[in-house]
Amino acid sequence: MATTDRGHFGSRLGFILAAAGSAVGLGNIWKFPYETGENGGGFFVLVYLVCVVLIGFPVMVAEILVGRRAQRSPVGAFGRLRGEESAWRVLGWLGVITGFIILSYYSVVAGWSMNYALMSVVGVFTDRAPDEISAMFTTLYGSWGINVFWHLLFMGMVVGIVIGGVKKGIEAWARLLMPALFVLLTFLVAYSFILPGHADGLAFVFKPNLDKVSEKTFFEGLGTAFFSLSLGMGALLTYGSYLRKDDDVPKSAMIITGLDTLVAFMACMIMFPVIFSYGMEATQGPGLVFVSMPVAFSQMPGGIALAIFFFLLLFFAALTSGISLLEVVTSTVVDQLGWSRRKATLWTGGLIALFGLASAISGTEWFSSNWQVLFGGKNFFDTIDYLASNWFLPLGGLFMSVFVGWVMPRDAVQDEFRSGSTWGGLFSVWYFFLRFVCPVGIALVFLYKVGALNFLLTK
Repeated sequence: MATTDRGHFGSRLGFILAAAGSAVGLGNIWKFPYETGENGGGFFVLVYLVCVVLIGFPVMVAEILVGRRAQRSPVGAFGRLRGEESAWRVLGWLGVITGFIILSYYSVVAGWSMNYALMSVVGVFTDRAPDEISAMFTTLYGSWGINVFWHLLFMGMVVGIVIGGVKKGIEAWARLLMPALFVLLTFLVAYSFILPGHADGLAFVFKPNLDKVSEKTFFEGLGTAFFSLSLGMGALLTYGSYLRKDDDVPKSAMIITGLDTLVAFMACMIMFPVIFSYGMEATQGPGLVFVSMPVAFSQMPGGIALAIFFFLLLFFAALTSGISLLEVVTSTVVDQLGWSRRKATLWTGGLIALFGLASAISGTEWFSSNWQVLFGGKNFFDTIDYLASNWFLPLGGLFMSVFVGWVMPRDAVQDEFRSGSTWGGLFSVWYFFLRFVCPVGIALVFLYKVGALNFLLTK
């Protein structure tokens, strides 16, 4: 394995903003709100919060600790900790592959947010009937040329930032994008307080409704918590490898978890008051952001300006996560092959952009119909999203908790947890949850997501 000067974050604040940017993304502003709507609101949110604390936080600390301990990207980290011939290196490759795949279609969704921001600027939603606005997303999804353009533009932005390195690229942009994201969030949340449906929207999100509770509520809550924290894809491990020994990992992980959860809640506090104020369906599903919200904005006083802010917010969140996903793949190539950062970023970014073209055109009739014949009714976009979200992410998190909890020597884990931390006294509690609660919880989600749990329960 080639060795290189990997660089470090310039400050703990820089790491927290970058790692929070990795965690805060479309999972918070796109996926969490529509999952909340589909699962009946308040009780799902409560389950999500419990899962974030009891499972998400322990696994996040474990990922960051492995990265800092090894000072390597995912593949090199497991090689350094368990030997270059160890089978645990496969877990590192799983993280790299997951980051590669997710970014390839994540960039397409990011492109939709860019397109909608532009449409808002030029007034496309003005004086349009709800049916017309709803049909725009269907048209966009099937327009391969538009999707390819935005996909490549977004990937070009991500590549340009990652080329700059840890301090001048990732950290510098995190210091700019994350405050901007929170300014936009705060403004939109404040505006939601004057909407007529504000009280109903908040009640839907924060008041548990036991009539909506089912086994799906619990499993989807845990699965959404896991996805929204960007666990299991190697991003936090990679960022952890840029930390120094005197950085407080548990405290940083708690701040990152808190910021990520806050963004998810703020997104709901923006969207559901709008939905309830203008008669939209809270159960719209994935179309909540790109169908229901534009329809509502078109009916609101000053709604066009709000739409611009909202879709810029979505774009900023996507960009911060896209940076971390590309960094996982780029840093692996730098560590394993000894390439320069520039060369590694251009090659990996180019390959991801090339692979992502299939997702960009997956809504077209000719490609979608042929793919669905082979893959059970799912188009290419849906197929790789299913693999990444339901297989790769849970397996990555499951084996990470097993590796740190059961394979790494306890003394080494304890030393890394306490190094530079004022939270050393919590080690035993955290270690218990990582060893016993996290593997069981993640395994149940995995079995549920792939349909095996219902099969086992009916036997």
